[in-house]
Amino acid sequence: MANKVEVKELLDAGVHFGHLTRRWNPNMAPYIYMERNGIHIINLYKSAAKMQEAGDALAKIAASGRKILFVATKKQAKEIVAEQAEKASMPYITERWPGGMLTNFVTIRKAVKKMASIDRMKKDGTFNSLSKKERLQVDRLRAKLEKNLGSIADMSRLPAALFVVDTTREHIAIKEAQKLNIPIFAMVDTNSDPREVDYLIPSNDDASKSIGKVVSYVADSIVEGLSERKSNKDAKKKEEKASKEGKEAKAPKAKKEKAEVPSKDAEDKKAMKEAKKDVKLESKSETLDKAKSSNEEE
Repeated sequence: MANKVEVKELLDAGVHFGHLTRRWNPNMAPYIYMERNGIHIINLYKSAAKMQEAGDALAKIAASGRKILFVATKKQAKEIVAEQAEKASMPYITERWPGGMLTNFVTIRKAVKKMASIDRMKKDGTFNSLSKKERLQVDRLRAKLEKNLGSIADMSRLPAALFVVDTTREHIAIKEAQKLNIPIFAMVDTNSDPREVDYLIPSNDDASKSIGKVVSYVADSIVEGLSERKSNKDAKKKEEKASKEGKEAKAPKAKKEKAEVPSKDAEDKKAMKEAKKDVKLESKSETLDKAKSSNEEE
């Protein structure tokens, strides 16, 4: 379970500041507390509850071993999201969203593989055999791919969820995730439509302090889920090891007990041997009796 969210901390970070009242989205009305100086104020108690809900859901996804893709291309969010995503060992997009990133994932994977093939060329010496112009072109291509796709190089399949900062700006990413039924977690300001996402966090998505507070909480929830997964794996390994050792300990004892109890075949063989012995003794006694009677007659 994710950590409890303190309303005071959200207040200090300025999470409650919304957009100008003339730029609001009516669907955000349930999450707006009041209006002050022409600006909407977000209800932080509802924000805290939604953050807790989103944190619990993300922790479960992380515990299952699946990936969560962070998306934030706005200037004030780039560094924060990159840092927190790396802390949680999750892929992220902080440059331009590549069209078809999710809906045409196969092509994106080819571009990532192209980057890996360039790295192999540099290692095996093929790169040095190219002309100076070709080397420059390859370097430029590698730099471009690294800038746009370097952060998702380890994402071998579609993510299990998307975490977005500013749904209005990242509308293409939202549409692609909706087409593929990928759950969307997002920071939603008063000018955005909350119906587009599955888990919304009503919050100020423009101030870096507010973004930092929400994204760090999300990253901590994911880290918690990953540590839970690791502890479960360790516990399972210990259980398997103990079970194996128990079986090995019982095996010699069972063998010994088996050796002590004679088998049916062994009993039959023993009975046959004794029967043959009795037959031999009987025939021997009969021979002796015959010899004795013949002596008496003579």
